[in-house]
Amino acid sequence: MFEKQILIPSAEEIIAERPVPKALAAVKAARDRLAIDVITGKSDKLLVIVGPCSAHEAAPVLEYVRRLGKLSERVRDKLVLIPRIYTAKPRTRGVGYKGMFSQPDPEHKEDTLRGIRTIRDLLLSSIEEAGLSAADEMLYPENYAYVEDLLTYVAVGARSSENQMHRLVSSGIELPVGIKNPMSGSIPVLFNSIYAAQSPQVFKYHNYQVQTGGNPYAHAVLRGRVDNYGNDIPNYHYETVMQVLEGYADTEGGLRNPAVIIDANHSNSGKKFRQQIRIVEEVLQNRRYDADFRKIVKGFMIESFLVEGCQRHDVVFGQSITDPCLGWEDTERLIYDIAEKA
Repeated sequence: MFEKQILIPSAEEIIAERPVPKALAAVKAARDRLAIDVITGKSDKLLVIVGPCSAHEAAPVLEYVRRLGKLSERVRDKLVLIPRIYTAKPRTRGVGYKGMFSQPDPEHKEDTLRGIRTIRDLLLSSIEEAGLSAADEMLYPENYAYVEDLLTYVAVGARSSENQMHRLVSSGIELPVGIKNPMSGSIPVLFNSIYAAQSPQVFKYHNYQVQTGGNPYAHAVLRGRVDNYGNDIPNYHYETVMQVLEGYADTEGGLRNPAVIIDANHSNSGKKFRQQIRIVEEVLQNRRYDADFRKIVKGFMIESFLVEGCQRHDVVFGQSITDPCLGWEDTERLIYDIAEKA
């Protein structure tokens, strides 16, 4: 049984309410090109997708993004910083806070329509106030259309990477799409996902049969795996990354633009957020050690917010209400370190 609660306007209608001004669209287009050039190898800069585990409130997220915008100007010769504004939160057991998209105020009940409008305002403000277009996770593929004109990077999570619809929609996105290895850690499954996303597809999407041309910028994100006993097993080490490089070369039919982003948290860190600093340092050392490793590792995903750690309720301004994150001071030092060693 489905109880209808709120009629949600189409993506076209929502976008028409507050379209992207031409000046901001130009900023986003330039940032899209920066990110694409990293994935294709035209640029030797590193992508750093960094920000809160989930964006639960607009004010602290904007404060974070403003700080990141100033930092971005200082490291722009080496890094492309993309704020992580994740507005839909996957839940292992399917219950709990599911993100700003469906629950714009975590202390109140779900209101998807308000959530969509809040997200568009937040993503627009990020570009307007800090000059930074954002990354978001495509947890629900049909929701992507509501923000497709505002993002520079799209992530497909470990729980979603084997899902057919995520693969199909990724094939129509003209931006870098980072596809995480599945929870099992299977690299062949990861390559199947990338292959599907890079291939032309025909499918039903938003009441239409659509055809896509394939997305050449779909790439791998290594986030660690979980074994049959629930143990976190990292996969950012040199040996694993080189196996992924070999897999790119051996994939039947070939994959374009071999690229790996290292997710420094999740099962790579065992969700011990401060371990992200050590993990990033090890990866940077391996990039200096091996030219092939350096060529394929294009950047990092890092979870951080204004205040380190996490909280159960939204009491501390700028502290995560989901997974714990690095604080701003550690984040700033880490980004400077990445820029110095990139």
